[in-house]
Amino acid sequence: MYNDNIKDIQNVITNYFEGIFYGDANKLESCFTNNAIIYGDINGVPYKKSRKEYIEGVKNRQSPSELNEDFKMETIGIDILGNIAMIKLHVPMLGYNYYDYLSLTKINEDWKIVNKIFTHVI
Repeated sequence: MYNDNIKDIQNVITNYFEGIFYGDANKLESCFTNNAIIYGDINGVPYKKSRKEYIEGVKNRQSPSELNEDFKMETIGIDILGNIAMIKLHVPMLGYNYYDYLSLTKINEDWKIVNKIFTHVI
């Protein structure tokens, strides 16, 4: 059971990374619940968006892939307890050094991101 959860969560992370890196809104959208909220800060400026607003932003910007950036995103840690999980990611892209924390829950046998918090570290 644990190995299945790890595999399923890693698939969500892969879709999340690829959605961001390639600007693939459909892939990114599949990772989140409909009412997920994204909080963070960029250079100390607070950031809050709904899932829809966040994905629109990704769709309407040049992707790291289009800008010929190297893919450097990586998973730092996965912590699973029952049907919830916390994921820590390093997401360097677009001139930023992002760290993301994703809260996931298992809904109808599918893992989904219910919340994302992030920051840019210099």
